[in-house]
Amino acid sequence: MTLRTGLFFIARSVILGLIVAALVIVALPLLQNRSTTPLQLDNSPASYATAVRRAAPAVVNIYSVGEVQGSFYSRRPSTVFRLGSGVIMDDQGHILTAAHVVANVSEIDVALQDGRQYSGQVIGLDKISDLAVIQIQADNLPVIPQNNQLRTQVGDVVLAIGNPLNLGQTITQGIVSASGGRMGVIHSHADLIQMDAVINEGASGGALVNSQGYLVGINNARFRDARGQGIDGIYFAIPYPLAKDIMDTLILEGEVVRGYFGVQVGGNAHSDPYKQSGIYVTGVDPNSPADQAGLQADDFIIEIDGKPMSSAAEGLALVAKTRPGTVVEVRYLRANQEFTTQVTITRLAD
Repeated sequence: MTLRTGLFFIARSVILGLIVAALVIVALPLLQNRSTTPLQLDNSPASYATAVRRAAPAVVNIYSVGEVQGSFYSRRPSTVFRLGSGVIMDDQGHILTAAHVVANVSEIDVALQDGRQYSGQVIGLDKISDLAVIQIQADNLPVIPQNNQLRTQVGDVVLAIGNPLNLGQTITQGIVSASGGRMGVIHSHADLIQMDAVINEGASGGALVNSQGYLVGINNARFRDARGQGIDGIYFAIPYPLAKDIMDTLILEGEVVRGYFGVQVGGNAHSDPYKQSGIYVTGVDPNSPADQAGLQADDFIIEIDGKPMSSAAEGLALVAKTRPGTVVEVRYLRANQEFTTQVTITRLAD
């Protein structure tokens, strides 16, 4: 190595060292300030105020008046006052509510949260799902936020908005504990959302919304045991997709027509004794389409109308959507043997 080369390397090392030292001197105060600055926490509380502001104006109070026939002790009819809630679904004044709030009444009054009041007219009602559509003639109506792509999941936070006990609009908060099935309501033809957001008398027909204020269901009722006793913490709502479908049908046709099969079912996919997907039949209604087609208790339905069955809920939904008079082919297992029969769907009575 020549003297010139050695001096070059020494000079380069000195220059690099001076640069590093300068960078340390500049950066050290910044690092010290960062280490001594206290952590800034967000002290604002968790809140669903935005969701409530978006949804609450579209939830109305419904007051209805009707008469019930006289009894043995008094032949004079008596006047019955009912209290419920409803949800404004569009700017045409269509309101979804519970059927039991407006069934067999002579007068319906709708009160908006901005103080306006209107008379309501029943467009149609469906006793099976306990849903009804009424309409008011009004302008500049607040419409509940809706998103057809949303699907409620177990664990979602939900808010129930209604008018319980005529106390004025009230919001209760809960969590979805079951969704997309019938949660033990075996003979129900309406999927239900189960949650623990409280629904008291007068809140039926109100809105169940998510944490963003989108409608996810129509509040229905509290679960009742075999003695008719209400159970705290178990409440139900009709899911938005089903409620919207029923509303559209009621507006167009005035009624909802469902197919009737006549089997009692239990269990879902992979039910005993066959360890495969299908519908386990626990009973058959006398003189029903299923009975006339030869189906029996303990049969295991694996296919309806060419569609493999994965659950009892799927089978009930398929039959309900089938027009009365339609003949469907049913494949089933009995004593480990496969059979096929033809079932003529009839209309499900209200």
